[in-house]
Amino acid sequence: MSECVFCDRDKIITDFVYEDNAVMAFLDSDPINEGHILIIPKEHYLDVDEIPDEILTHLMIISKKVVAALKEIYKPNGYSIMQNGGDFNDIGHYHLHIFPRYTGDGFAWTYGSESKNVNEEIAKKIRDRIC
Repeated sequence: MSECVFCDRDKIITDFVYEDNAVMAFLDSDPINEGHILIIPKEHYLDVDEIPDEILTHLMIISKKVVAALKEIYKPNGYSIMQNGGDFNDIGHYHLHIFPRYTGDGFAWTYGSESKNVNEEIAKKIRDRIC
């Protein structure tokens, strides 16, 4: 396995907007919209459930500051915050996307055509594992 590009700050080839001892935030090199930011923990983690609570809390506090800055600078209609886990994490290092959104910007969720169940049984399975 090759070395993680996000674990080596010098391999991140874009401009930084924030850094401290626990997290870094920088412009996405392939942005959905201008101002698209990635926030990452400096320590290597793949998924959100692996990250210690204190680092995750700090990451979310920084995300709040990023959102405030994006709203002030870009005056968007809204914003999106998203993170892909497991096989869908294309970098292999936890990263949180934050980007300004505009009516008609073309960003959209896509779904398969198969129907999905939404019911009490599903809710109970998840609830029992959370509580």
